[in-house]
Amino acid sequence: MTDKIKIIIADDHPIFSDGLKQFIDKNENMCVTGVAANGKEALDMILNIKPDIAVLDISMPVKTGLEVLRELRDIKSKTKIIFLTLFREEDIFNEAMNLGVEGYVLKESAANDIIECINQVANNNYYISPLISNLLINRRNKTSEHDTQKPMLSTLSPTERRILKLVAQNKTSKEISDELFISYRTVENHRTTISNKLNLHGTHSLVKFAIENKSIL
Repeated sequence: MTDKIKIIIADDHPIFSDGLKQFIDKNENMCVTGVAANGKEALDMILNIKPDIAVLDISMPVKTGLEVLRELRDIKSKTKIIFLTLFREEDIFNEAMNLGVEGYVLKESAANDIIECINQVANNNYYISPLISNLLINRRNKTSEHDTQKPMLSTLSPTERRILKLVAQNKTSKEISDELFISYRTVENHRTTISNKLNLHGTHSLVKFAIENKSIL
């Protein structure tokens, strides 16, 4: 007999999470092994139970779903992550994709999508709710545009790329130097080098470029 897919659910609305648990448990090849009420509980549960899949709400108390996913990626957890969310915002979707989420399902279409999503993710595939397929198309188009119009990004060193990401977060050179444990002057030199490589001119051109391209840095 094939082992069941072990799943945990994390959502701060108990009525929703209980209903979702009952819905998933009706499937013979799936088993919900835990339900968490916030992000910290979810992270602890994932580390202790080591489920195959965790279905997380993005907006949770203590730790958000994005924060949980980021910590799991840092420790190279093998648990696959599905976001079940109300968010349709492109920046949140892109951040989730950048962190390597395997599934992204809207709560309003959960009854139609979640079982298919779990099966797909369990089989090492990705699943995005059809209702937000436009976000995936936009992401691909922007990546293609970046590859065509901004090939010079590939000339940046890993350190320069990291600094550019921090610039995209509106961090000052002082804040960047503190975070990376390097001198202010070194950060300023890196910023000059990055601007030269990307052919950027003007006081605010680097910041503008970084913010506009935040999703692909």
